[in-house]
Amino acid sequence: MMQPYFENDLVTLYHGDCLEVTEWLKADVLVTDPPYGVAWKSSTMSNANVPKSEKVNNDSNPVVRDASLDLWGEKPALVFGSWKIPRPQATRTRLIWYKRANIPGMRSHAWFSADEEIYVLGKGFTGKPEQNVLVTDDRRDGAYGEVARLGHPTPKPVGLMERLIAKCPTGVIADPFAGSGATLVAARNLGRKVIGVEMEEKYCELIANRLSQDAFDFGGI
Repeated sequence: MMQPYFENDLVTLYHGDCLEVTEWLKADVLVTDPPYGVAWKSSTMSNANVPKSEKVNNDSNPVVRDASLDLWGEKPALVFGSWKIPRPQATRTRLIWYKRANIPGMRSHAWFSADEEIYVLGKGFTGKPEQNVLVTDDRRDGAYGEVARLGHPTPKPVGLMERLIAKCPTGVIADPFAGSGATLVAARNLGRKVIGVEMEEKYCELIANRLSQDAFDFGGI
């Protein structure tokens, strides 16, 4: 069995490729933001702290996303994605994350993106019914935004992840594309056990540092 990169009473984090490090498949609910073949780049100064090599993902299709979902099977899942590629075949409901504080920056287009899709797969989600549009007001850009603060190109607000996890069925949460660690921090904050996998060691270090904080991280509610 592979040794965790970080572990405490609630969180277990592995460093590696989730298609090879499969401990996350033992969990009960998947909550993740996988790579899905859409380039990430910006013409603004917002992401200046993110190395250029990380700003563009040259994948042309969602092969990694779909391969991980094939491994996961029919268990419940919340999966971030984009309208630019086909949704996962098992999608039952689509949520919209509306980033109300987004600004256009130096873009020349008539519109700029301020939302992401979240796909609901499987059954068992609970809680009081609410609209499928989830709004956050945290800044994602600039010197005070999450990208600059964490040094990761696509961080998710911990508050948003808490809202999602609060509606998940009971059991262990899995995030095989842990990234900046928002899913793991949110699950920890809610007292849920969680298993994460992250390929980049520098982000494993970031996550471990966030989880080692004595004060809970509620960033980006």
